Amino acid sequence: MSNSRQQKSVHKLGSWRRARYLGGYGSQRLDPPEKANAPAPAGGTPEEEPEGSEGGGEMSTPLACSSRSISGLPLVTLSSLRIQEKFCGTHPSFLVPRRCALRRFDTWRTSAGCRVPIACSVSKKNGNSNTVSDVEFPRDYDELLEQAKTATELALRDQKQLVEIEFPTAGLESVPGDGEGGIEMTGSMQLIREFCDLFVLPEKARTTRIFFPEANEVDFARRSVFGGSSLKLDYLTKPSLFEDFGFTTKVKMTDRVKPDDEIFLVAYPYFNVNEMLVVEELYREAVLNTDRKLIIFNGELDRIRTDYPSFFYPKLGALSKNFLPKLETVYYIHNFKGRKGGVLFRSYPGPWKVLRKVNGRYYCLHQQEEMPSLKEVALDILPSA
Repeated sequence: MSNSRQQKSVHKLGSWRRARYLGGYGSQRLDPPEKANAPAPAGGTPEEEPEGSEGGGEMSTPLACSSRSISGLPLVTLSSLRIQEKFCGTHPSFLVPRRCALRRFDTWRTSAGCRVPIACSVSKKNGNSNTVSDVEFPRDYDELLEQAKTATELALRDQKQLVEIEFPTAGLESVPGDGEGGIEMTGSMQLIREFCDLFVLPEKARTTRIFFPEANEVDFARRSVFGGSSLKLDYLTKPSLFEDFGFTTKVKMTDRVKPDDEIFLVAYPYFNVNEMLVVEELYREAVLNTDRKLIIFNGELDRIRTDYPSFFYPKLGALSKNFLPKLETVYYIHNFKGRKGGVLFRSYPGPWKVLRKVNGRYYCLHQQEEMPSLKEVALDILPSA
C-alpha cells in the first residue's frame, strides 16, 4: 500500500495522532532475531493458552491485531488471555496479526510469583514510622486496576468531584516515552475499558460518558476496545486540516453533555494542550455546582505542572493556578530511572510515598501528605536516601 493510500485509510479508521506516531496502522517493524528468540527467564514459562487460541503464548504489546481488516488495515481486537506473572518474554514493538496476552507489560522481576510488600523503612517529614503500608505497590495491572477502582470509590464517597488517575502503560516500571505513543494510547484505552468494567455498575453505564481527545479516536474505540459497550463515548475536539500546526475545531462542552449524565471520564488528554483547556471548560460548565464527577485518566498533568512557563503559556499558567489545585490525585505511579531511581506512589486516602526497589522488595524512603514535585523527588529525596 502506498503511503498516501495508507494515510487516507488511517484517517478513516482512527486519529491522525496515531498515524504520526506509528507511520500508519499497516506498518510492521520486526525485532532482531536474537531478541525475538530470547529464552524466558529461569523458572518462568508461559501459561498454556485455551484450546483454539492463537499466538502460542507469546508476549505481545497492548496493540495486537486479528487477521480481520477494514479498508485493507488490520482491525484491532484485544484478547483477555493470561500468561504467568513470572514470565518475562521480549516486549515486541511490531504490529502483526496475532492475539495477545494482555496487561503483562511489566518484567518478571516486577511480577514475581510471591506478593511484593512495601515496607516503610523511612518516614514522614514530621516523624518516624516503621509501619507496613496499607496499599502495596501493585504486582501487575490486574491488581493496579483494583487499587485504582477502590481509591476512586473512596474519593467520590468523600465528595471529591474532580479526580486524577495516572500510571505508566508500557510497564509498571516504565517512564513516559518508553513505549510508542500510539501503542501507549491503545494500552490506556484498553485499561480504561477494564477500569470501567470494574468501577461502573451495569445500570450506570448509560449515565457514564467517556471523552476521548478527538472525534476520530471515538470511532477507533467503537471499532475495537469499546465494541458492544453501553458506555457513552464522546470527544473533546474535532480534527482540522491544520491539526499538524496545533489548530483544532472547538467543541462546545454544553452541547455534548446530556441531562442524565452522572460521571465523566476523560481519556489521556495530553497530546495537544488545547485538550486540557477543554477539560477545564467541561468541569466549569458541566460539573461545578452539580452532583456530577469528573475523572481524568492518564492525562500526564505533570507536563502542565512543570513544563509550561506561565509567561509564555498564560492559559496553561491559569490552568495550573486555578484548576489543578482543585484536583485530587487518587491513584498515581511515576517512575524515576537511574542509579538512585525509585517511584512516587499514592493510593487515596494514603500519603504520598517515595519507594525504592531493593532485591525484589519495595521500601518506603519518604512519605508526606502533600504531593511533592517531581523535581524535589529526583534531586532531593532519592539522592539523599
